[in-house]
Amino acid sequence: MMHGQVLQTQWSQLSEFIAAAMGLHFPRERWDDLKRGLFGAAQEFGFDDTAACIDWLLSAPPTQAQLQVLASHLTVGETYFFRDPPMLEALAGSILPELIRRRRGREQRLRIWSAACCSGEEPYSLAILLHQLLPDLQDWDVTITASDINVNFLRKAVAGLYGEWSFRNAPAWFKLRYFNRCADGRYALVPEIRKLVSFACLNLVEDAYPSLASNTNAMDVVFCRNVLMYFTPHQVAKVIGNLSHALVEGGWLAVSPTEASQALYPRFSAVNFPGAILFQKNSASSPAQPVEVAVAPVPPFPVPVLEAPLPGILPADPDPTAWQPEPVAAEPLPSPLAGAQTLFEQGRYEEAADTLLAALTQRSPEPALLHLLARALANQGKLADALAWCERWIAADKLDPAGHYLRAIILQERGDPEQARASLQRAVYLQADFVLAHFSLGHLARSQGKTTEADRHFANALHLLQRYQPDDLLPESDGLSAGRLTETITALNALESVS
Repeated sequence: MMHGQVLQTQWSQLSEFIAAAMGLHFPRERWDDLKRGLFGAAQEFGFDDTAACIDWLLSAPPTQAQLQVLASHLTVGETYFFRDPPMLEALAGSILPELIRRRRGREQRLRIWSAACCSGEEPYSLAILLHQLLPDLQDWDVTITASDINVNFLRKAVAGLYGEWSFRNAPAWFKLRYFNRCADGRYALVPEIRKLVSFACLNLVEDAYPSLASNTNAMDVVFCRNVLMYFTPHQVAKVIGNLSHALVEGGWLAVSPTEASQALYPRFSAVNFPGAILFQKNSASSPAQPVEVAVAPVPPFPVPVLEAPLPGILPADPDPTAWQPEPVAAEPLPSPLAGAQTLFEQGRYEEAADTLLAALTQRSPEPALLHLLARALANQGKLADALAWCERWIAADKLDPAGHYLRAIILQERGDPEQARASLQRAVYLQADFVLAHFSLGHLARSQGKTTEADRHFANALHLLQRYQPDDLLPESDGLSAGRLTETITALNALESVS
């Protein structure tokens, strides 16, 4: 009897622990699901006794490895290609054609984020959709970012191998055009589609986003479907707020029908398409009334062993006690910079930029003001303007490595990897221990298929990260901690090993 009471208390504590760490909501009526998931997780952790496993989990703050194991047993991986045709038809028949029309011949870029991508069917569906809509796809800078908390799902997504069950909503021609049959009966996605999607391990509840560092900023469309329903109400509000900040003005948020309550999306207007509701970000403080939109007819569419750090850049055996990272927090900013900084931190990038531009008419353009203005414009997706102000920042302070780093990130988003690489190398030359510059060089090399070079740059970043405490926030990272970047690099290396 006493043992039963203890277990009930443990389940309650575990439910609260998982809600806080992962956002997943397991109220008492879902404890059977929690018990089933934890039974499998306990075995993977090496426990025969579930109660002992719970005590172990609750004894200290969770590690990313623990969260990934829990995620693999507590999250549902049920998805398939071209799930929810009405929503995809709204995207293909109205939203994307309008974006393409407005940007063709100007800044030809499109940015989409599948924020809970599971095993990859959703982002690959979006990639195929764009492949059909853009006959001149090679002339566009297309970013499709796919993230999930579950590394096991991501490994499958990166591999791009699928069985028949993943095609249950797709026409026969779909497999013939975009997949090759394997000897084991599975289907391998063709490289031209695989290369359009980049995958990342991201915790929607805990990680900092939007961020230039994680490429989760200035999105045109965010898909976050069938995940909000598993979060606590507090975490739902937090995630929706962050996703709003990740979208450009007028950007679109796609959620599942069961999550499409207007009350959850105060920063959005509900737009009714045939058979689907999407939410459009608007700058007004009060939401607009739902809008009906007709959709034009469209055809049915259905981590390896790292090499040593680069010689001459880092010491071979750093002494962590001999160096302490500079604190990220700056001195209090003078007005109007302080006000703009507050707006920026609230995700109100357009207002922050307007405040800074107004200030520039009344005072000299000091580097701190130019820095924040360039970042605010970049987070809105106004890359040409952001680059221009970043150049002015660099001209005002040529020796600040942060200016060259931001210039590199903007250039990479604009589809100029070689210039981005040169700016990152300049940032490292000016500050050899600039962690994010090393990381970005690795990410850029990896995207170009330069695996050996990428491994070296990632090794440099991991080498430098040893000097930080896990909770230390990294400069120029928009809130990314040293521990989280370490885990991100480890996860990227693990994903690369299966690609």
